[in-house]
Amino acid sequence: MNKEENILGTEKIGKLIRKFSLPCIISMLVNALYNIVDQIFVGRGVGYLGNGATTIIFPLVMMTLGFSLMVGDGTSAYLSLKLGEKKEKEAAKGVGNGIIMGIIISIIMSSLFLIFLPKLVMLFGCTEELKPYALDYGYIIICGFPFMMMGTILNGLIRADGKPNYSMTTMVTGAVLNTILDPILIFVFNMGVKGAAIATIFSQFITAVLNLAYIRKIKSVTLNKESFKLEGKTVRKLLALGISSFINQVSVVILVAVENNMLNKCGSLSKFGPNIPITVLGIVMKISHILTSIILGVAIGAQPIIGYNYGARKLDRVKKTLKYVLTIGTVVSIFSFIIFQTIPDKIISIFGQGDELYIEFACMAFRIYLMFCFLYGVQIPTGIFFQAIGKSVKSAAISLSRQLIFLVPAMIIFGNLYGIEGVLYSGPFADAIAIVIAAIMLTYEVKHLTKAKQVNEADKPVENTQESKDIFGRHLVITISREYGSGGRYVGKLLADRLGVKVYDKEIIERVAEETGLSKEYISDYEERRTGADIINDNAMTGGDELFVAESNVIKKIAQEESCVIIGRCADFILKDNKDVINIFIYNSYEDKIRRATEIFKMNKKEAEKEIKRINKYRENHYNHYTGRTWGSPSNYDICINSDFINVEKTCDIIYDMIKEKYSK
Repeated sequence: MNKEENILGTEKIGKLIRKFSLPCIISMLVNALYNIVDQIFVGRGVGYLGNGATTIIFPLVMMTLGFSLMVGDGTSAYLSLKLGEKKEKEAAKGVGNGIIMGIIISIIMSSLFLIFLPKLVMLFGCTEELKPYALDYGYIIICGFPFMMMGTILNGLIRADGKPNYSMTTMVTGAVLNTILDPILIFVFNMGVKGAAIATIFSQFITAVLNLAYIRKIKSVTLNKESFKLEGKTVRKLLALGISSFINQVSVVILVAVENNMLNKCGSLSKFGPNIPITVLGIVMKISHILTSIILGVAIGAQPIIGYNYGARKLDRVKKTLKYVLTIGTVVSIFSFIIFQTIPDKIISIFGQGDELYIEFACMAFRIYLMFCFLYGVQIPTGIFFQAIGKSVKSAAISLSRQLIFLVPAMIIFGNLYGIEGVLYSGPFADAIAIVIAAIMLTYEVKHLTKAKQVNEADKPVENTQESKDIFGRHLVITISREYGSGGRYVGKLLADRLGVKVYDKEIIERVAEETGLSKEYISDYEERRTGADIINDNAMTGGDELFVAESNVIKKIAQEESCVIIGRCADFILKDNKDVINIFIYNSYEDKIRRATEIFKMNKKEAEKEIKRINKYRENHYNHYTGRTWGSPSNYDICINSDFINVEKTCDIIYDMIKEKYSK
C-alpha cells in the first residue's frame, strides 16, 4: 500500500477534504466564471440583449464541453486503469488516441456549427431581436471550440498524470486573461459581443498551448508515433468510459433548448416579452452554477476518500466523510438561498442595468426558480457519493433526474398551463422531487453501510492453518459454487478443515492483487459482479472482463500447486479441463436464505429479500456471461445439495463421505 493510500485511510477527514476539495472547487469555479465574466461585461457594455445572445449560444458551448469531457474523462480513466494494470504501452496508446480524437471531433463540430449556426440559434429559442447579437457572438466563439476542447481534454490527462496543480494553474491563467481582455475589447475598442467572444477564445488558446506544452513532460507514459495511430478498439473503450460525462452535459443542452423555447413562447404572451425572460433566466442559471460548482468541488474532492475507505471497508470513515460533505454543502446552500431571496435586484444589477420589467422578472426568477436551492447540498453530493462507491446507475439516476426526468416535462406542462410563472415554478417542483428521491436513496444506503459492517465481519477471509497436502492420496481440487444465503462459504471452510487442505476465497483477491498490481479494493468491487448496465453495454470495457482473466490465471496456478477447496469465481468452468476436480453447488430454499440473512447478518426481512435477489442476480449474470452455461444447472456440477435440508455441518459430512467413497479406494 502506498503513502497516498495510507493517508486516505488514516489522515483526519477534515484535513483530507481541505487537501483534495480545494483544487476541485477552484477548477469548477474557474469554469463557471468564464461565462459569468462575459455576462457581466457584455451586460454593462452592450445591454441585456447581449446577455441574451450568450444564453442562446450556451447550448453549443455545453455540447462542445460534453464531447470534450467524453474524450477527456474517458482518456484519463483509460490511462489510470491501464497504468494500474502495468500496461504502459496500452496506456500510451489511449493518450495518443484521445488527443487525436479530440482534434478530429473539435474540427468536425466547429465546421458543422459554423455552417448551421443561423438555424441552430432559432432551434435554441432565439428571437429576431437577439439574432444579430447571437450570430456575432456565435461565429467567433465557435472558432475557439478546438482550443476549448483540447484544453479540457489535456486538463484531465494532466490531472491523471499526477499534476493537478499544473492543470489548475493553466485554467486560472485563462480565466484571469479573459477577465482582463473583456473590458479592454468591449469598452476600449468598442467591439461589443464580438470583443467578449475574442477574449474568450484567446484565453482558451493560451490554456490549450500551456497544456500542450506539458505533453512533452508527461511522466506516466512514453508517447511515440505509434501512440497517435487511431485504433478502433482503443477509441471505443475510452469513449465508453467517458460516456456518462457526455450524457450529463447533453442533458443540460436539452434543458436549455426547451427552457429558451418555453420562455420565448410564454414570455411573448406576458408583459415581459420574450427577450427579458430568456436573458434573465440564463443569468440565474449561471449564477446558480457558482453554487453547484462549490458543492460539486467539495463532493468530487471527497470522492477518492469515500472510494478508498469504502473499498477498504472502513465504513465509519465513509460515513464521517459523507457527513462532512453534506454539512459543508448544506451551509453553502443555505447561505446562497438567503442571498437569492433577499437581494436578487442587487445580483442582477451586476450584469448591467435594465428597466422596471427587467428588474421585476429578475426578482421573480431568483426567488421562485431557486426556491429550494438550500437543499442542493444534499442532492448533488448524493450523486457523487454513489459514484464513489461504484453504484453508477444510482449516481446517473440522481444526476439526470432533475434535468431530464422532472424539469423538462414540468416546464412544458406548467408553461402551457400557467404561462411564464409556470416555467419558473417548474424549477422548485423538479428540485423538490429530485431531492426527496436523493434523500431516500441516501438514507437507505447509510443504513446499509451499518449492516454491511456486520456482514464484512462475518465475511472475512478464513485463516488457512492447514499445510498443503493431498486428499486421500490424490491431488484433488474441490470447487464450491453457492447461492447467497445458502451457507456455501461456511460449508467450504468446514470441508477444507475436514480434508486437511486450504480453502481459497478472499485469498484469491490477494493473489490477483499481487500479480496484476490492481488494488484489493478495486478487485473486491468488480469481481463476480455483472450488472444490467454491463449487459446492455457489452462493447464497453468493464472491470469484470479484466478480472475474469486475472482470476482465471490465479485459480489455475492454485489448482496446479496443491489440493484445496476454491469458493466461487466460476472455478468449476475455469478448471473444466483439469482431472480430479469435484464441482459442488450449494443451494437452499428462499425461506432458509431469509432466515440465515436475518439471523446471521442481522438484516430485517425486507433488506434480506433485496440483498439475496441482488447478489444472486449478480452471480448468475457473471457466471452465464463468462462461461456460456446456466448458473445452478445440475449438469455443471458433480454434487448439488440443499444445505439446510439437515443443516450445514451435516451437509459437510455428506459431501466428505461422498468424496471419501469415490477416492479412498
